[in-house]
Amino acid sequence: MSKRIVVGIDFSECSLNALEHAVSIAKHAKAGISMVWANHLDYSKEIFASEPESLQDEVKRRFMALVKKYDPVLKETGIDFYIEKGKVYKAICDISKRVDAFLVIVGTHGSSGFEEFWIGSNANRIVSSSKLPIMTIRAGVDSSIDIKTIVMPLDSTVVTRQKAPITALMAKYFDAEVHIVGLLTSSLDDIRFRIKNYVEQTETYFKENGVRFRSVFLEADNITEAVMDYGKKAGANLITIMTEQETTTANLWLGPYATQMVNHSPIPVLSVHPEKNAHFA
Repeated sequence: MSKRIVVGIDFSECSLNALEHAVSIAKHAKAGISMVWANHLDYSKEIFASEPESLQDEVKRRFMALVKKYDPVLKETGIDFYIEKGKVYKAICDISKRVDAFLVIVGTHGSSGFEEFWIGSNANRIVSSSKLPIMTIRAGVDSSIDIKTIVMPLDSTVVTRQKAPITALMAKYFDAEVHIVGLLTSSLDDIRFRIKNYVEQTETYFKENGVRFRSVFLEADNITEAVMDYGKKAGANLITIMTEQETTTANLWLGPYATQMVNHSPIPVLSVHPEKNAHFA
């Protein structure tokens, strides 16, 4: 089986937009796609006109239409689907393991009435439950635009550099430029020196791997706002983050950094879990 991307589908416009992004990445990465739908609670009435008795048939019919649409584009690697029962985040995580996926992509806004359901539950639960890199995409992001600029923030945590390999991989797929953003959140010299050292190490890694990059440093009280603002100004198509991040006083009351980014970033976010004994650990 080819390397695969798993996409969470609820047939809302947002999830279909996430699928378009997945198709774009799959073409560049020469990867296949596995779509996942889970029948959890009774939210299906919001999207489907059919009665619950025929829900499975309706889901299968819609999936077959998507396969017919995208199969010619992915004929070498393939596109398939899974109809599951139970919690959405669990179904997506289970299928990701089953097909040995290297990336999961989900939309963070469902259709009308689902915004809280998808943001408050599924997207963040998928990010926190899966050990794979998870790309979350808010509604309205133009799927026809290739990834040309990637923002990769670095803070003072040891694991912050672990997102360099997947960032480099995405950059090479699209011949994108990476903006390495050193986040200076403290006035302490040793912390500032550490962040500058991390930036230099990442620059060396990108040079060795043939990745185009530029580096900047930002004084940042609120790292979420600083990264999103920089991403907007840079015209970024992707922000790569770690799920564990430095905590600043300005961030404490807002909750975990990764959760803020997934919920509020208008730019697609690729969340990476730290690993023990990983490169740059």
